[in-house]
Amino acid sequence: MVKRAFDILVSALALLILLPVLLLLGLLVAITSPGGAFFRQVRVGRNGNEFGLLKFRSMRPDSEAKGQITVGGRDPRITAVGYFLRKSKLDELPQLINVLLGDMSIVGPRPEVPRYVALYTAEQREVLRVRPGITSAASVAYIDENDLLGRSADPERTYVEEVMPAKLKLDLEYVRTAGLGVDLAIIWGTLRRLVSAR
Repeated sequence: MVKRAFDILVSALALLILLPVLLLLGLLVAITSPGGAFFRQVRVGRNGNEFGLLKFRSMRPDSEAKGQITVGGRDPRITAVGYFLRKSKLDELPQLINVLLGDMSIVGPRPEVPRYVALYTAEQREVLRVRPGITSAASVAYIDENDLLGRSADPERTYVEEVMPAKLKLDLEYVRTAGLGVDLAIIWGTLRRLVSAR
C-alpha cells in the first residue's frame, strides 16, 4: 500500500509539473515526422497481464515490423528527434500515465514484450510478481544498452543470450529485497546516471 501511494503521489505531481514539457515534446515529435506523438506497445506486467506501455514515438511508422531490437544511433528507423529522446530517456515520460493507472510503478523490473517473456525460465518469471517500473537497478546498469547492442554483429542474439539474463538477475534481486529505501536509492541512481550521461 505504501508503494502504491508513493507511485500515485509521485506520478501525479510529476505529470502536473512536467505538463508543459510533455506538451512541447509531443508537439515536436508530431510535427517532425508522420505517425503521431505517442507509441503504444504491448508489454507484460504484474502476474503476466498485458498492458499498453506508452512512450513518445521515436521511430518511423511500422518500424516494429522490421524487428523489436533497436541499436542506438545506427538504427535507421529512429528519427532525429527520436534519437535525442532515447538518449535522454525523455521518451519514457508518458509512462507516468501508466503508473497513475496502476499498470506500472516508478521503480520495478522493466516490462518486456510477450515474445521475450516467453523465453523466461520459471525462476526469471518471478519478476512478474511485482508491477513493472519506469526505472530499475537493471535500467541504471544498462543505461547504454542500445549502444552496446549497436556494437554487436547480432543484436538480437546478444540481447537474448547476454543482456536480458543479466538484467533479469538484477531484477530478481530487486524483487527479493524491494522496499521504499531501495526504490529511493534506485531513483537517485537513475538521476545521477542521466545527468552524468549528458
